[in-house]
Amino acid sequence: MTEKKEPKDGYIFDYISGIEVKATPEEIEAVQVFAKQLVEDYGYPKDHIQTRPQFRVKVRPSDTKKEYPVDIAVFPNDNKQEDDIYIIVECKKKNRKDGKTQLQDYLRFSKAFLGVWFNGDERLFLRKVEKDGRIEFEEIPNIPQFGQRVEDIGKFRRKDLKPTHNLKATFKAIRNHLAANTVGATRDEVLAQQLINLIFCKIYDERFTEPNDIVTFRAGVDEEAKDVKERILDLFDKVKRKYKEVLDDSDTITLDANSVAYVVGELQNYCLIEAERDIIADAFETFIGHALKGGQGQFFTPRNVVKMMVDILDPDDEDLIIDPACGSGGFLIEALRHVWRKLDAEGEKYHWNKSNLQEEKMEVALNKIRGIDKDYFLSKVAKAYMAIIGDGKSGIFNEDSLERPEHWQDKTRLKIDMGKFSMIVTNPPFGSTISVTGHDKLKQYDLGHKWKKTDEDYEKTDKLKDKENPQILFLERCLQLLKNGGKLGIILPETYFHGPSVKYIIKYLEERHNIFAVVDLPHNTFRPNCNAKTLVLFLEKGKKQQDEIIFGVAEEMGHNHQGKPIYRYDDTTCTFTDEIWDDTQIISKEFRTPNSPKNKYVFTVKKENINNSIYVPRYYWDKKIKTIEEDAKKKGLELVSVNTLLEDGIIKKFKGHGSPPSEFKGRGEVFYVRAGDVVDWDIYKNPTSAVPYDVYVSSKGKGVDLKPKDIVFVKEGSYRVGDVAILSELDTDILLNHHSLVFRVVNENNKYGIDAFYLLYLFSHDLTKKQLYNKVLIDTTLPNIGDRWTELLLPIIKDKTEREKIKTQIKNAFEKKWAIQKDFEKIKHSLIH
Repeated sequence: MTEKKEPKDGYIFDYISGIEVKATPEEIEAVQVFAKQLVEDYGYPKDHIQTRPQFRVKVRPSDTKKEYPVDIAVFPNDNKQEDDIYIIVECKKKNRKDGKTQLQDYLRFSKAFLGVWFNGDERLFLRKVEKDGRIEFEEIPNIPQFGQRVEDIGKFRRKDLKPTHNLKATFKAIRNHLAANTVGATRDEVLAQQLINLIFCKIYDERFTEPNDIVTFRAGVDEEAKDVKERILDLFDKVKRKYKEVLDDSDTITLDANSVAYVVGELQNYCLIEAERDIIADAFETFIGHALKGGQGQFFTPRNVVKMMVDILDPDDEDLIIDPACGSGGFLIEALRHVWRKLDAEGEKYHWNKSNLQEEKMEVALNKIRGIDKDYFLSKVAKAYMAIIGDGKSGIFNEDSLERPEHWQDKTRLKIDMGKFSMIVTNPPFGSTISVTGHDKLKQYDLGHKWKKTDEDYEKTDKLKDKENPQILFLERCLQLLKNGGKLGIILPETYFHGPSVKYIIKYLEERHNIFAVVDLPHNTFRPNCNAKTLVLFLEKGKKQQDEIIFGVAEEMGHNHQGKPIYRYDDTTCTFTDEIWDDTQIISKEFRTPNSPKNKYVFTVKKENINNSIYVPRYYWDKKIKTIEEDAKKKGLELVSVNTLLEDGIIKKFKGHGSPPSEFKGRGEVFYVRAGDVVDWDIYKNPTSAVPYDVYVSSKGKGVDLKPKDIVFVKEGSYRVGDVAILSELDTDILLNHHSLVFRVVNENNKYGIDAFYLLYLFSHDLTKKQLYNKVLIDTTLPNIGDRWTELLLPIIKDKTEREKIKTQIKNAFEKKWAIQKDFEKIKHSLIH
């Protein structure tokens, strides 16, 4: 692994040359993407490729300056001589017509005879041909792989196919090409179905073609599109004949011949069954996007998270596995692969012959894997995918998992019984907009009833709820499906692991089952498609609670909130590395030795130390706290909790007032202050939120009357939890919303030397801010510190002289500022009124 310094703001490192280049959309979404594909997917060595400094070509024959810079130039060797240039790649953000024209110009005035236009959304491949002294251009299905001739495009032997690292860019290009050029089908759902049918042809061809035989799923460079389609239709007929229970006569490939040839050309280089990601999910996400994911909570679990969950559950060939919200089958495919890897190892150990091993694998695929999904299309995709991968009948069913089992189809009830499964791995749909209703459905579930709090516990009542979020009912349905001792791995919103209003759910689990592990997933996990912050719960049904619970914390899992890759950053050397920042597989390994002192992300907590039924792992992750304690010791700081200051009578705490009726906002002179208005130690007063004085008095009710030097602390909000402001004389008549707390120093004659100005400093200290990662938990999507602000350790300087110096600096600065503000208000008032 090589280390790189952090690029300047607005710059990135070029993948080929390592040179800093401006981080333009064109550079990030097209140049870098295709450069990486040239190396990883096509096999071209980096030293055969030139990006920076840019290779240049002539604008016209008389152009001696060579005015056209080429985004990517590919050469047959590492000499990179001008006369040897082989492929030109143009990545300008143009439409297809203009991009093609510009690429033709580049090819016309250079020695290159192959060209690619790729703008991050679409791409095309051109070959330059000289006929009768004229230069002509023709579109070809793809460019050759390294060491291959143009004439060999499409003439792949099965063993020549290569797995790809990420098909997203390819699927994106296919989707945009089909949407713009396909005759007769433009809706994403229709195009997705067509692409998936073609993918199944590709997978079938990979499975049933001998290593040295030419694949059927191919498009040659001089081949007519109609011939390609005819060959693919014959292949699809074979797929349908082999998998009659999965595909029927209504399943057809209706794309026009040119579109079929285009898709085949884009995919023919790759080996999809060895792809790193779930290629069906990739295709589906790319084609359907927001049109599907929002409405029914259907968003796809990243493959690395799926793999981590399966690795932790560690199924074998004895396990009967189900996913009752299987979607396109990602969890089931990974579980199957996991078991197959174990069988491979066993076969090698005991010297099984190939046919015996294959028989064992098919036994698992046929009889040990089950899935249910409510969405017909998704269930059909999962069914076909499992059948092709598993070479047999599928155990996937199109049903409502939450419905009464007696209402399921007969064929479903024959294969799926309550209390029979040894393992469940799932990510159920969640969201407040897809609530489950219906008396008959809800009464199947304990958690479909209302619960009431008793002295120390919660008790189920006989009253049914009007509705319930599906994820809660899925949790109980999973428990119903499991046999005693069976294991569950389920993704759930974080709020269920700490929220006061849903604490009865954790209590319900604690009293009946063994919660053996919880993994904290980063907030970016499902972004940009879904903003929910989630955890993974692992439990054993009906087992006694073990003494120690295994916790894991994934700080990142490979992408940022925009879905773009992120790289590890070394704080000590201030450098980025080439390693994608993905903690999930480290967590998988550390789970094997959860008590190892060498672990970074996995640790254990005794059940007796679980505080107030909070099961969010990062709350107990003491590595950050230990780092803070070490830093404090080095800097001569004493860490004192906010709770200690309360108990010692040094400070008091008050709640924010609450919100005024919305119809009065902007109609008065008293400012309503929200969490987002606490900025840089000050209060932002937004005139559009100001309310009349009598509304202020009424809304404040018996709430605290604010005083100068009170500290406002944001306790919940999208971005500003932990931010503070100090109030001046001009700020006491304001209305604070319930997302804020107020701290008041009531005894300045204390052993820590704390006054309001020093308290402001302590709340803002870097060591205090670092603790927020552990203390701030998420209610669905809203960060909230709850009552855990009492646990914040404030870094008080032991040196009294230094402490007084800081207090004086801050006090003098604010007193000057407030004096100017008072003068300003007087002038403004006198001139306006």
